Amino acid sequence: MPPDVSGANAGTPAAPEPHPYAQLTPDHVLDALASVGLYGDGRLMALSSYENRVYQVTLEDGERVVAKFYRPGRWSEAQILEEHDFAAELMAAEVPAVGPLVLNGATLHRHHGFAFSVSPWRGGRQPELDDFEVLEWIGRFLARIHTVGAARPFAHRPLLDLESFGTASRDWLLTNEIIPLDMQGAWKEQCDKALELIAASAYAESAGAPFGLKDATPIRLHGDCHPGNILWTPLDEWGRGGPHFVDLDDARMGPAVQDLWMLLSGDRRQRTHQLSALLDGYEQFRSFDRRELALIEPLRTLRLIHYSAWLARRWQDPIFPANFPWFGTSDYWRGQVDMLIEQIEAMQEAPLAA
Repeated sequence: MPPDVSGANAGTPAAPEPHPYAQLTPDHVLDALASVGLYGDGRLMALSSYENRVYQVTLEDGERVVAKFYRPGRWSEAQILEEHDFAAELMAAEVPAVGPLVLNGATLHRHHGFAFSVSPWRGGRQPELDDFEVLEWIGRFLARIHTVGAARPFAHRPLLDLESFGTASRDWLLTNEIIPLDMQGAWKEQCDKALELIAASAYAESAGAPFGLKDATPIRLHGDCHPGNILWTPLDEWGRGGPHFVDLDDARMGPAVQDLWMLLSGDRRQRTHQLSALLDGYEQFRSFDRRELALIEPLRTLRLIHYSAWLARRWQDPIFPANFPWFGTSDYWRGQVDMLIEQIEAMQEAPLAA
C-alpha cells in the first residue's frame, strides 16, 4: 500500500516483511543460470522492468542472454507456458518476436523459489514513430502477430475486459482505502462516470458479441505493445533489420486494436496520420475491423484506472516507492481526476478514422 496520506493510520507501522525479490541476489541469478547449463562471467546488468526482474548476463563465451525471473504469484505455470508457446508460434511464423530458449528440454525453470526463463539478447532502440514508413513496417508485423494470434485462443490467460481492468481495479482501490480522503469522492465520481460510459459503449458485451461488436472475436494479443516493447535495428547491407517485439508478459485475449492504440500520440490530427500509416501496413497482411476504432478511448481509460491499481498493489516491492515517489499523494490523484474527465470527453467524441 502506498504511504498513508489521509492521516487515518497514525502511529508507527509494523516493519514490512522483506519482499520475495530481496532474496534474488546476483549470486542467485548466476546460480539459476548455471542450473540450466549457462555460466556467467560475472557481468550482470539489471534491465528496466518493474513487474518482473530481468537481467542481461554475459556468459563465459562472451554471448549475452536475458534472464527473466517471474513475479511470484502473478501468473500460474500454465499461463506462463502459454506465453512461451505463443512466442514459439510467432517465431515459427518468422515474426520477429523474442521468445525463451529451450534449455534441458524446457523453457520454464525453477531455482531458489523463483520461476525463470532465459532468452537471447537482442539490441535495438525505440522506433521513430514520427516516421510513417516505420509505422507501416510495424503495422505489417502486428498483422502477422494477429494472424498467428487468431489461429486459436488462450486456454489459461485472461480476457482484457471491463470487469478485470476497470471495475475490479476501482473496487480494490476504494476497499483498501488507497485514495486520500480529500480526493476520494472526486475520483470515485469520475471513475464511476467513466466506467458507466464504457459499459454503455461499444466496449460492453451485447447479444453475446465480445466488445459489443457483432461477429467480433477476441484474439491472442501482445497486450502491452507500447514503443518500449518494440526494439528497432537499422537495416544492414543485406536488408536485415527493422522491428522486433519483446516482453509478451502481458499477452492476453482482446480486440486487435489494443496492440495499435499505444503507438499513437500527439493531437487528433497526428494520431489520425499515425493510425493511417499503421493500418496501411497492417492491411497488407490482414483485414482490420474499423469498428474497433471506437474502442481506443475506452481501452485508454481502462488502462488509466488499472495503472493506479497496479502501482498500489505493488507498493510493498521496494522498487516501486523508489521509482514512483509521487504515487499516493493528493496531487497524483488530482491529476488522475483531471485525466478521467478528459477521457470522459474523449469517449464522447467521434472515434478516430483512418
